[in-house]
Amino acid sequence: MRLAMVGFGHEANTFAPSAATLAAWERAGILEGDAIRQRHERSESILAGYFAYAAEDPAVEVVPLVYSWITPTGASTAEAFEHLSGLMLARLREQGPWDGVLLPQHGAAVADGHPDADGEFLRRVRAAVGPDVPIGVTLDLHANVSRQLVEHADVITVYQTNPHVDAREQGLACARLLGRAIRGEIRPVMALAELPLAAGILRMGTGHEPMSELLAAAREHERRPGVLSVSLVEGFPYADVAEMGMSVIAVADADPALAADAARSVAAATWERRDGFVGAAPGTDEAMRRAGAADGGPVVVLDMGDNVGGGSPGDSTHLLHAARRLGVTGVAQCVYDPAVALSCAAAGVGARVDLTVGGKVDDRHGIPFPIRGEVIAVTDGRFEDPSATHGGARVFDLGTSAGVRTDDGFLLALHSRPEGTWSRMQFSTLGIDPAGVPIVVAKGVHAPRAAFEPIASQLIWADTPGSTSADVSAFDFRHRRRPMFPFEPEARFDPETVR
Repeated sequence: MRLAMVGFGHEANTFAPSAATLAAWERAGILEGDAIRQRHERSESILAGYFAYAAEDPAVEVVPLVYSWITPTGASTAEAFEHLSGLMLARLREQGPWDGVLLPQHGAAVADGHPDADGEFLRRVRAAVGPDVPIGVTLDLHANVSRQLVEHADVITVYQTNPHVDAREQGLACARLLGRAIRGEIRPVMALAELPLAAGILRMGTGHEPMSELLAAAREHERRPGVLSVSLVEGFPYADVAEMGMSVIAVADADPALAADAARSVAAATWERRDGFVGAAPGTDEAMRRAGAADGGPVVVLDMGDNVGGGSPGDSTHLLHAARRLGVTGVAQCVYDPAVALSCAAAGVGARVDLTVGGKVDDRHGIPFPIRGEVIAVTDGRFEDPSATHGGARVFDLGTSAGVRTDDGFLLALHSRPEGTWSRMQFSTLGIDPAGVPIVVAKGVHAPRAAFEPIASQLIWADTPGSTSADVSAFDFRHRRRPMFPFEPEARFDPETVR
């Protein structure tokens, strides 16, 4: 059994300040062939799950063709999307024929001219391999799932944890189902329930209600004879596209009615709990005030407005300014600022610096933060973290990076590439022990929890301004479905639309 592995991962925030240009994708890395295996086989990513399927079955060969993943940002340019899809389809055609195709997609990609970029890519893959070659897809929990995507796939599995610690597991599950389909052991059919419901990012943690109860219901349906997989999908609310919103995907063996019944049931239960997907968090000053008053540490303050994993730039200074204004010290934070990182690297360890940090991408994320202090470490920003991280990432490259201790008690990890605060090594490689400081500011909402919750005395979510603000009603949506809850409280869901 010869399976092609090809695809891209992009969560596109259409309200973010920066587009995903071809140059940005190239900087992120467009990997081909064995380079994909070297980077991902030992990780906990989707691709590791695909490789694991071949490792457990000597009759299976998984052939890595082209793969690229970019830190969430604005929509891809048309040039970038056409280049990526063109390269991937060319390799798919050149190295075929195939018994099946595995696609490690995100599911919330947007490109100029193609608001449903994942669905459009899948349509092109289907056209390239023909109607009879099974296609398996693994998606992020924050996918905005389109009917086009489902119609051109044979099997879809989706992360069911947030923070995402089951990427490898879901990739392996997808590959196993695809293999069974190729061998004729099953004939998978899928149903999609599209809910007019935008989940608030605060309510997306899968260890808490309402998600934990609804995911338990999905697992119960998977125990029914003939049901192969049921995925509750949270969606990505920062994408102004028609597909934005929660959904349910059910896969059954040769029984469309069974798949529809499972999807309909979980979707109806989700709709009944829709009020539970609306949440609120303290503002910037209140969050930092609470952190400063806490006993013990570290307190992890989650900077929601600068959630790099949702498309924000990573250079917000709102919480830093609040801490200084309130007299809160001992704050450690990562900041994306390539110019300052390079300046500190040039100055060298032990050098005194007088600079302004962050707040430079746009004014939504704050104004530059003046610092005086000492450079305590300089690195190339590359490291491997074998511990638990969001999405199973193992290999990191944050570009030239520097650690700075300011005279008034801040510890800053300055990076040349934007990255969510997903690994404790983002601090420790720069001479900052995140477990030994009073307060850690983490860029993200749920993603940092995989790495930082084990050391946190408490978590405080801060509704800071930015392109991933917790208040989605503040964004100017023009293309989303209407009516949709909670924007229009009168919205209704008809279970009979599930098919």
